[in-house]
Amino acid sequence: MQASSFLSSSVVAAPCSARSLLPQPPHQSSSVRLLAPSGPRTAAAAVRRTSGPSRCVAASASSSSQAVGVAAATEVPAQMKAWVYDTYGDASVLRLDEAVAVPAVADDQVLVKVAAAALNPVDSKRRAGKFQATDSPLPTVPGYDVAGVVVKVGSQVKSFKEGDEVYGMISEKPLDGPKQFGSLAEYTAVEEKLLALKPKGIDFARAAGLPLAVETANEGLERAGFAAGKSILVLGGAGGVGSLVIQLAKHVYGASKVAATASTPKLELLKSLGADIVIDYTKENFEELPEKYDVVYDAVGQGEKAAKVVKEGGSVVVLTGAVTPPGFRFVVTSNGSVLEKLNPYLESGKVKPVVDPKGPFPFSQVAEAFSYLDTGRATGKVVISPIP
Repeated sequence: MQASSFLSSSVVAAPCSARSLLPQPPHQSSSVRLLAPSGPRTAAAAVRRTSGPSRCVAASASSSSQAVGVAAATEVPAQMKAWVYDTYGDASVLRLDEAVAVPAVADDQVLVKVAAAALNPVDSKRRAGKFQATDSPLPTVPGYDVAGVVVKVGSQVKSFKEGDEVYGMISEKPLDGPKQFGSLAEYTAVEEKLLALKPKGIDFARAAGLPLAVETANEGLERAGFAAGKSILVLGGAGGVGSLVIQLAKHVYGASKVAATASTPKLELLKSLGADIVIDYTKENFEELPEKYDVVYDAVGQGEKAAKVVKEGGSVVVLTGAVTPPGFRFVVTSNGSVLEKLNPYLESGKVKPVVDPKGPFPFSQVAEAFSYLDTGRATGKVVISPIP
């Protein structure tokens, strides 16, 4: 099986040249109503443990100003709390370690005091050892998505300063040497180019659920050549990626028609996100319906069926499972500039984060949250907040 298949529905967006195709954000006025709601040296330095008790810094996932005040006023400790696994396996291999060394910060990185993090299927596949050949060394602190506050900046960093509220996907390549020390910790070190300022009006918990999924959604649309006036079918419209594909296609790219599949209880959610046609997969077989689409975005692994409902000359984006022509899969790369381009849509409410209603899960229940994610029944993103 190819490495790209392990991304499932949680890959992130690449910085390919096609991102210049992203439609321009809407004009912002003062009346807009906002949403309420590593290199080896770094890794080696971070894995060393130091003596003495750990000092914890709390950050509220619902109060940005409080998080800034706490982070900016508190000295960075030598140790932190973090979820760790020392061997590959299921969620039972995870353990909470209260004396993990805070990661060292390279010249092009910032140290983020983590306020919230999100889980992705790629986290589970990585923990299960699906791509050991390209993984970072054990022990591993998992987590790709982060939202938090900058508390330290490297000497070459130009875009951020201490106190900035940021979000992003912390590993540039999710399968090829992902960071040994991820976001399920009190602190994480991240390259400047992978982050963006957190959208105004969106709390840390919602922001944490965005980066990997929204970049994946956008990259797939770009690579499929999606544009205004085209139609799309989203398979798995209520998932972390699918829910954002619906919104980007409709509200950012200007789709002429958006159809999406989900189970019965989730159909109203699809409509609220912008789907024109909702298909209950428990009652209908989408591949037997007469409608054909310019693009089919398959986030659930039904590539063979998806190929039956795409128009001639169209594209099928496949995130997991077998690829049937004209389907394609892509391995993607984190890029903060994509988030920057999408921020106006998030701030205006045209694109909304979808967080599973069972969450956010507290930091103490990361293992339980992973077990829930692994059922495949989550709606939107599974978020951990506050941290710690």
